Order: sequence, then structure tokens, then C-alpha cells
Amino acid sequence: MTTAPNGTPCWYELTTSNSDGAQAFYSAVVGWTVADAGMPGMDYRLASAGGDMVAGMWMPDQPGMPTFWMLYFTAENCDAACAALTKAGGTVHKPPADIPGTGRFAVVADPQGAVFALLQPLDANGNAFDQKKTGHGNWHELMTTAPKAAMSFYGGLLGWKPTTSMPMGDMGSYDLFAHGGADIGGMMRLGPNMPGPGVPFWLPYFGVEGIDAAVARIAKAGGKVVNGPHEVPGGAFVVVVLDPQGAMFALVGPK
Repeated sequence: MTTAPNGTPCWYELTTSNSDGAQAFYSAVVGWTVADAGMPGMDYRLASAGGDMVAGMWMPDQPGMPTFWMLYFTAENCDAACAALTKAGGTVHKPPADIPGTGRFAVVADPQGAVFALLQPLDANGNAFDQKKTGHGNWHELMTTAPKAAMSFYGGLLGWKPTTSMPMGDMGSYDLFAHGGADIGGMMRLGPNMPGPGVPFWLPYFGVEGIDAAVARIAKAGGKVVNGPHEVPGGAFVVVVLDPQGAMFALVGPK
């Protein structure tokens, strides 16, 4: 099995209540090409951008499952990472298991309850995360009840390094973290009036060529803008969105 460095964002997975609706929405808004994965007994769809596989979409059989985006981060050893996560106060929701042709994965949560997944990939050269490409994962944001504790947890588990901390008044600070020498995301305190599930969660940002054009597509496709668009440091613009089934994600790009 090929080893990959801990902590690389490597996959984005949507749990949805309507696979056809999700496919139509994200194809229109993000520009993905979506095709059936051909998994026996499961409607799992693969979204690609620029020839790279970026995300998966699936509709679970179990009633009551939330619609949400789950982020995957690489682990050099999935079983060892789960043991370390448990020792650090996290929770293993789905123990390590093999995905034929893909690698070994587990669904877990940090000590504050934010759900994510670990993947020990067979191929360490996935391209789902690429900050220079539209349609790919560009940024990762953690809304949490304890940003400093979360930063320490992910640093120990995935090797992320805290970088810039930006004051946000009564909201505390927005704390950036880096992987491989580049900032790949931020963490902030979950406020009582923030949109979202009301519990700690990860929010993926996908790149687009223009935010204003994307906002127009969101409305036409049945989605809802819940925050933004607004400018962020570096000159990019971001918008936070609910898809028609209620899953939250964000887009980033020029005006």
C-alpha cells in the first residue's frame, strides 16, 4: 500500500437525500461532470473537474441520515491514526475498513464532535484538493466550540501547523492552519446564530471562476446563499451555500 503524508485533504463526500437532484445542482453550479461509480448494490456517484476525480455523492438507505459534506484527510496508517484519535479524545464512528481499489478508511469525529474521515490511500497522488484549480477543493473550515483545543488535536493527529490568527471581535479569532508549508484552512468558534447544523462541523470550499456568476447559478438551480458573497484576505471572494437538499458548502473565487 502506497503511503501518503498525514493530513492531506484527499476527498469530499456528499451524503444526500436526492442523488439526481444533487447531481443536477452541482453540475450546474460547480461545473462537475458526474457519473455512476458502478458500485454493486450502491448508488455512488463520482464528480470530476478537469479530468480529476474530486468528490463522491451517495444516498443512504437508512432513514434520518443528515445531508452533509464530509471531508477526507490522508493517514499514513488508518488503524494507528484511529487509535491515536481515540486516545486524544476523539470518536471512531466507523472502524477502519478496506475500500477495494481505493484504500483503508474510517469515519471519525474530533473531541468536539466534528465528523470527518481518514483515508490510507492505495494511490497517494489524488488531485481532489488543488488550490490552483476551479472545481476542486480549495479550502477547509472548521466551526468548533473550542478552536484552540481543536488546533492542538489536529496538529497532533495530522501534523497541521497553526499560522496566522486574525481577530474577529466578539467572535474570537479566525485561526489558519498549514500543511506542507501552505495554508489549507481555518478554524473559528461556532456561534449561536451561525448557519449550519448547530454542532461543530467541517465546511469544504470549492473553487469557481467567478463568484457573482456562481451566485446566479445557485439561485437558478434551487440553492440558497446563507452568507456572502464577501471579500477575504488575498482578494478572493467567498459565499456559503445550502444545496436544495440542505447540505452546506462554500465557494471561493474572484469577483
